[in-house]
Amino acid sequence: MDREDFTLLVQRHQHELTAHCYRMLASVEDAQDLVQETFVRAWDKRESIREASAVRAWLYRIATNACLDFLRRRPERSTAPDRAPDGAVPLAVSVRWLQPAPEDLAAHAQAREATPDEVVIEREALELAFLVALQHLPPRQRAVHILKDVQGWSAQGVADHLEMTVAGVNSALQRARESLRRYLPPNRSDWAASAASEVERDLLQRYVAATEA
Repeated sequence: MDREDFTLLVQRHQHELTAHCYRMLASVEDAQDLVQETFVRAWDKRESIREASAVRAWLYRIATNACLDFLRRRPERSTAPDRAPDGAVPLAVSVRWLQPAPEDLAAHAQAREATPDEVVIEREALELAFLVALQHLPPRQRAVHILKDVQGWSAQGVADHLEMTVAGVNSALQRARESLRRYLPPNRSDWAASAASEVERDLLQRYVAATEA
């Protein structure tokens, strides 16, 4: 396979891989870097591609492992600290590396002709509250939850993907769901940034402005 054929084969998945890495890392810049690293790793392993229908899962595996490797190199980014006991530090602000998702990531589900239910799931999975909550999970639990509950993979598929047992996947998923319930508002309509408190919105806006500057 030459480079041109390889580029055409993998670039069709670039957008959704960016969304996947963004959920893992909560940073658009890091997600974009990790997708490029994914493509470099994929090119090095291109001879292992057996059929075009398996490319998507193959790329997800490479991207997930690239994100896990990144988090191992950056332990301070592995798990976000909890808010202060007195609530003085808003949860969103505790994720110092958080970068709100650009609109084109949220629009991706519509671009690929997803069903209405899939569009809802895609958008919810990029909501600010959900992204912040994910960052409070250990990296492997985070990966299991994203692949199983967001992407809809089977437990066996996730186990194969992450080189875990099915029992290990189910255990990690249960712990992830229990942890997320601590951090997510009970109503999904409250997951959006607009549902944050005035203090949280003000702090987040100032953070984003500082980041852009």
